[in-house]
Formats: sequence, structure tokens, C-alpha cells
Amino acid sequence: MFRHASEHVDSYYAQSCQDRLKRYPTLQGDLQCDVLVVGAGFSGLHTALCLTEAGRKVILLEASRVAWAASGRNGGQAILGWSCDMPPLENALGIERARRLWDGMSWAARELRELPQRHGFDCDYRRGHLWTAVLPRRVALLHEWQEEAAYKWGHRALQFVSREQMPQWVASERYQAGLYDPEAGHLNPLKLALGLAEAFVRAGGQIFEQSRALSQEMHGDGYRVRTEQGSVQADQLVLACNTYIDDLEPRLARRILPVGTYQIATAPLGAERAEALLPRNACVTDNQFVLDYFRRTPDHRLLFGGGCTYLGGLPKDIAAATRPFLERVFPQLSGVAIDFAWGGHIDITRARTPDIGGENGRYWLQGFSGHGVLPTLAAARAVSDAILGHDDELALYQQLRNPAFPFGERLAAPLEAIGKAWYRLRDSF
Repeated sequence: MFRHASEHVDSYYAQSCQDRLKRYPTLQGDLQCDVLVVGAGFSGLHTALCLTEAGRKVILLEASRVAWAASGRNGGQAILGWSCDMPPLENALGIERARRLWDGMSWAARELRELPQRHGFDCDYRRGHLWTAVLPRRVALLHEWQEEAAYKWGHRALQFVSREQMPQWVASERYQAGLYDPEAGHLNPLKLALGLAEAFVRAGGQIFEQSRALSQEMHGDGYRVRTEQGSVQADQLVLACNTYIDDLEPRLARRILPVGTYQIATAPLGAERAEALLPRNACVTDNQFVLDYFRRTPDHRLLFGGGCTYLGGLPKDIAAATRPFLERVFPQLSGVAIDFAWGGHIDITRARTPDIGGENGRYWLQGFSGHGVLPTLAAARAVSDAILGHDDELALYQQLRNPAFPFGERLAAPLEAIGKAWYRLRDSF
């Protein structure tokens, strides 16, 4: 899956962070540490920072650049919950233990708001997410989740938005109703990742870029990981590679499937025009199976995404592929200039449940299934707490069953694509 890259993709995020794209050295020689984290995305950075602040000597290896993959390219929507929603967690754990995982998600939402202030960086965080219904028959899903969230999970902040009220939130005729969550929000994900990396290094951690982990093995009382030009011996190992785990751990790789996703950023619209599109400045998603998502940026652009591919590649012309969906939501943006169009890959599990666990001093975080800004932070707390001797929360994650995809990636991807086509058809009526 991984292809060598020394630069970030040409995205709106990379352009907005030009003055912060610091380069870290390549690992050369042999080092030792308490904990080695492989992968400098959200889950790896959060875990590394937590452990360093707890006094552990931590090294972080990154095959490319900090947040080069999905963590630096995603929609930037910090939404409470998981891609699978709560029923699979409740079915596996029961309501009381599933509530503990939800409490961890609520903590992650608060922690995300506090992290930039605590460590002195900006990530363009804005509060508010609006979950919308396109089809009249799916308005009921909004009411059901509002009731379930309040009475099962203690999340009572959700506010229903009627069709008559929708123009106050979104300048589009497409939506029947919405559900607003003031505890969620949106941000620049690359700025968040870079801020976490800087905080980790200030706390005493070490980052090595262009240092792909080629192999890992048990060695002595811990693990040895080799790169092209060096190795790291660690007491404990954290694999935070997600869709780029590849052959480093085939057993984990078989449990996830890479899916391509993509989005665009318009040219600056001007403050008045941008604010007219989203008057409350909430980020927006819908409850279609193949959903649209969009939000405003501080420089008055619209970021818009939603397409995905299961067969490995991305559209040759992402802007052209995305424009019809943008103009379906906002006809008033017909012909608007698109300055940036980019994509990347997320990792999905069969049930879209997170795959978080550990055994024999080796831990892993993967399977966020396109819903990773807050879940990565919640999972990182569970893993770092387990390394520090408190594994109660991690034990709950490990009770979620994440079997391998049948027949391997070559057949699994076409089967998932067929399933997606069926659900896309259902989205139309």
C-alpha cells in the first residue's frame, strides 16, 4: 500500500501550514527507548505525547512526513462517536461497558478543545456539527439518535433543527432537518498534527521521518524494529500505521481494507458569501450511506468531500468528480473556482468498529473507518493508560471482534464496492 513520499500532497491544509512544515531527521544508527511508536498520525502522536508527559522515553518513527497520510488530509470534522455507531459496541459489551467507551469519547471532545491552549498552538478549531437528513424517511433517525444519546449515553446537548429552521444553518434546499451537536467541532487536521508533534518534541520525545519500519521482532525483553539505516530497541511497541501497516504485521493488515476518499477546497469566496452558505459556521454531514461533508475555512473557502473508492485508486480529476455533488448541495456555487483537490486512504474494518488492542507489550490502533479525529484521541488514551499500568479501557476495546476480510484484499475490495453501489442506490429513494 505505501508509496515513498518526501512531501505532503498539494492540499489546502499543506498550503495553509507552509511555515510550520518542519522536517525531522531520518533514523541513522541504533537507539533504545521505553516505548517505540510507529506512525506519526493522530493515534501515534496522541499516544506518544501522553507517554512522554508521563515520563517515558519515547521514539516515534514515520515512513514519510508527520501526518502525511489521512491525519493530514481528512475533512477535519471532530464528531463524537464511531463510524459503526453505538449498536455494535452495545451488543458486544452491554450498555454499561459501552457507556464507558462513550464517556471516553466525551472526554476526547473536551481534550481536543484544551490541547491547543495547553500546548500553545492553533488548529483553527470551531465548535459545532450539524448532522442532516436528505430523505424525509431518514428524519426519524435524527430523533432516534437524539433520544438514544440522551437516555443511554448521557449526551443531552443535541438540538433538533426543523426544515423551517434549516436556512439559519445551511443555504441549501437539499436537507429535511438536522441535529446540532455543540460538543463536536471542526479544525485544520494538519495544524493539529503538527502542534502535537511540536508538543511531543518539547516534552522530550524524538521523531524520525523518512524512516519506514521494515520489520519488527521480539528481542530480549522487548521489541526491535529495523529501518533502512538503523534500528530501535524498545521495551514496548505501538503500531499506529492504520492502512499503511502492510507487511509489518500481516495479521493486523488482514483486518483492514484501504478505501480512497477525496475532497476539494474552493477559491476564497469572501466573508459575506461564505457566511451566507453556513451562517452558524457548523460543519455539516448528512445521514446518507455515501455521505457529503463540508465546512467553512477561516479564509472563507468551502471544503467539500464525500466520494470514496474501494478499488485502490482515486479519480484522475478529483475536482471534476466532486463538482456535481458540490453543486447539488449549493447550486449557487455553480462554476465556482476550485483551488485544491486531494485525496488519500482510510482503513475500514468489516463492521466499521475500531481495532484497538495489545498483547505481550505490543499495542495497535487502527480501523477508525473514516471517523478518526476524536476516536484516535480516545483510543490513544486507552493504549497509553494500558502501557502505564491501567488497562481497563483497553480491555473493553479488545472485546470488539474485528475478523479478517475474507479472501484477502483482492476480493474483499470488489465485494465492498458492490455493497457500496447497493447502498448508494438506496440513498436515491
